[in-house]
Amino acid sequence: SGSRLRQEDSPPRIVEHPSDLIVSKGEPATLNCKAEGRPTPTVEWYKDGERVETDKDDPRSHRMLLPTGSLFFLRIVHGRRSKPDEGAYVCVARNYLGEAVSRNASLEVA
Repeated sequence: SGSRLRQEDSPPRIVEHPSDLIVSKGEPATLNCKAEGRPTPTVEWYKDGERVETDKDDPRSHRMLLPTGSLFFLRIVHGRRSKPDEGAYVCVARNYLGEAVSRNASLEVA
């Protein structure tokens, strides 16, 4: 009957949630996120509801998606007019069985 679920496949589950960060401008920072599931879920980050572009989207980006799913900032960018890194982040893990969303983590620039 149709495509039956393979026994060993499982929907994503966030096993490590990001926590709130206060970072100095120009310093590196990491927002942790680790997800489990089969097939291995893909992880995307959203800040204030918008998808975060990382080095995969733009090689010049100062944000990198680590193999674990964590979001690494080479340096926190913060100016008077532009505060591209400050905000509320969530990570979203997806595979064909569904998606899991982490808790909110806020990144503040000290």
